[in-house]
Amino acid sequence: MLRSGVTTLGGGAVPDRLAPERYQPDWIPQPVRRHSGGLDTLPVGSPGKVGVLDLAFRRVGGRTELTGHFQKAPLHITRPHYYDPAVPGMPYVMLMMSGGGVLQGDRYRVDVSCEAGASVHLTTQGATRLYRMEHDYATQLVELNVGPGGYLEYLPDPAIAFAGSRYYQRTAVTAAAGATVVLGETMLAGRLARGERHAYTAYCADVEVREPGGGLLFADPMRLVPGDMPVDGPAVMAGFGVVSTLYVVTGSHPAQEVAGTMHEALRGCGLRAGAGVLPEGRGAWARFLGERSPEVLAAFHGVWDAVRRLLLGVPAPQARKQ
Repeated sequence: MLRSGVTTLGGGAVPDRLAPERYQPDWIPQPVRRHSGGLDTLPVGSPGKVGVLDLAFRRVGGRTELTGHFQKAPLHITRPHYYDPAVPGMPYVMLMMSGGGVLQGDRYRVDVSCEAGASVHLTTQGATRLYRMEHDYATQLVELNVGPGGYLEYLPDPAIAFAGSRYYQRTAVTAAAGATVVLGETMLAGRLARGERHAYTAYCADVEVREPGGGLLFADPMRLVPGDMPVDGPAVMAGFGVVSTLYVVTGSHPAQEVAGTMHEALRGCGLRAGAGVLPEGRGAWARFLGERSPEVLAAFHGVWDAVRRLLLGVPAPQARKQ
């Protein structure tokens, strides 16, 4: 049904997804939080400032279907496509934003449920542009829940932190035993082609992966605040303009095997990069640092392709953004 720009599919009662406690983070790092308030434009909660997506995927017969769908502009999705002949039962879903980018006071939330045995690939329509923010800040919460035997890929395009932007993102994953989650994040330190570099006010991001009971498997925080701390040191951006990370949470293959596959795929990529095992042996991760996005994204695709061949026995498809 369609109500006030919100689409819901499926029966049953709809929870209050538009309540502020749903889309407002319960905790925000101080470098972002200190800029709260003082809006002289549309305040938080105004139409067009709160974007919500709630998607549910279930295995039906020989393929995965979108069985639950709630959206509120500016966030929405395309119709699921099944274009990869190597995995014909896996839908490819593009998360979209009706505006040109993320503005001050924007609050986004994305929830995805991938039930037992289901598989889905999620990506975005293009780079996420974080525009200059003179008042307040912007946030995005992403919650991914994957059931036993489920396989989920969440590989958004890069986030570009424009000069003066203030942004916090938390990606929280709950992975059941036997589930696999392939998660990617890429950040550009500004409009590099224009010579803009680390002119944003604050870029903070958290990745958290938990067991179904709530036990924390690992967390990976990123805090880039050029005015407060060096961001070009060896443990941060190391003088590069692009940082990208690929996490592979899985129990289907030994962590050392996954890390070795990622490491081998990085050979000769020409980037500052490395791979290692995740805590508790729950998979592996790789991080890439480069000067320009084309080289970093090419290396990212190469590692994703190697992981795909290991886990699914098929290559990674080329992106379709049209």
